[in-house]
Amino acid sequence: MAANKEPVAIVPLLSRALHRIRSTPPRIIASPATQPRRAAVAIILRVSPPPNYAVPAPQTADGSSPANAPPPSLSEFFQLDWVNAPGARPEILFLRRDRPDGNDGGRMSGSGPNTREAHVAFPGGKTEEGDEGGLYTAMRQTWEEIGLDLAESSYTPIGQLDDREITTSLGKRLLMILSPFVFLQLTPHTTPVDPSPGTTLHWVPISTLLPKPVGDGPRWSSVSVDASSRLAPRHSTVLRILVRLLVGSMKFPAILIPAAPYSALSAHEHADEKAIDAKRAQVEAAGAATPTLKRERSLQFRARRHADYDETLKLWGLSLGMTLDLLAHMAPSEARRGGAGAALLPPDAEAELLRVPVMAPSLASVFPRFGYPDVNFWIWVFGKRYRAVIRGWEASVRAGGTNDRRINWTGSALTTFYAAVRKALVVVIVVRAIFVLLGFVLGGWLLFWR
Repeated sequence: MAANKEPVAIVPLLSRALHRIRSTPPRIIASPATQPRRAAVAIILRVSPPPNYAVPAPQTADGSSPANAPPPSLSEFFQLDWVNAPGARPEILFLRRDRPDGNDGGRMSGSGPNTREAHVAFPGGKTEEGDEGGLYTAMRQTWEEIGLDLAESSYTPIGQLDDREITTSLGKRLLMILSPFVFLQLTPHTTPVDPSPGTTLHWVPISTLLPKPVGDGPRWSSVSVDASSRLAPRHSTVLRILVRLLVGSMKFPAILIPAAPYSALSAHEHADEKAIDAKRAQVEAAGAATPTLKRERSLQFRARRHADYDETLKLWGLSLGMTLDLLAHMAPSEARRGGAGAALLPPDAEAELLRVPVMAPSLASVFPRFGYPDVNFWIWVFGKRYRAVIRGWEASVRAGGTNDRRINWTGSALTTFYAAVRKALVVVIVVRAIFVLLGFVLGGWLLFWR
């Protein structure tokens, strides 16, 4: 019974979120002259009809061909019978990239370089010369990576979420600006796809990401990252071992999602794969590898990817932050002013974040906690400016009803937080070094003078 009631409640929430995103201008962060690099990702949503629901054939009022009929508007889409049918399930697309060749081709993998976690991300990557903008980059990267053409009438761009700054591990240097774009699938069935080798598609029900009682409640976990990989030089083994002993590991919040890969193509969809191959051949004709070779690699990986169905994946980092940004738009307006953001936060989030309205949950995805309690204590000691920024953000939202878009609250919070982290690490390392030195002195005194 609950399984049938749950999706019906989520569809209106999704409609509210997408209308809100379309009508709300995003915060655009201009690239500084010293770092012009940008990237874009595509957040693709769909509503999957019930398994046994017979979707009626499209009809037009004037009797014209359905193929030439204009796609429904956003409001018309959410009035369709199959969208509101009991058991219809809103879903979001994630990718898992195995990166068998050791690199991700400039795509946004959403992972850290030194984790063994099975993680997911959105399709997308870096902006290349000749791209007409972030929207074009997201669509191009999606086509190149999974063979999904977002320019077709089956998909519609909804809008853009706020730009995000990608920095080095401790926020000292800007790497690029990331722009997330939201797309909605307007048809009940997804068009055939042809993912790159090492890439699997995972359509995840939005209910697994929403807190109870609306959704199933997210299963929170964490991703451990070796702190030495981010604080010590890559080629200095001694320094890496020393930092690992002194600082320990960093833990980032993550949501566990079931690994239910994109189902095998049906017989009808197999007939459309020739069209996909022909379009891909035109795009890849100028590439280094031939389309035939890429196709063979894709088929080889597709043949063996079903062995990992029982694996649990983790949503974390940038991908988690952008997902929480999307989910925040699903909250009612009164909840956005009433501090309901805590429902989207991990259970171990800091007390300051638990008090912030629903626009702030994405901050928690990029704030790590350290394995040693004293490191977290010193971060709190030096985090006065960070807490002041969070309180200012809270006051802005409560006073105006919406986030004050003239101020980059996210960037300010991250800057002040990582400034506190840097000070805390300096204190921790110095204190530990002093204790180690005292230990050697005391040991030498006991050994030689007694």
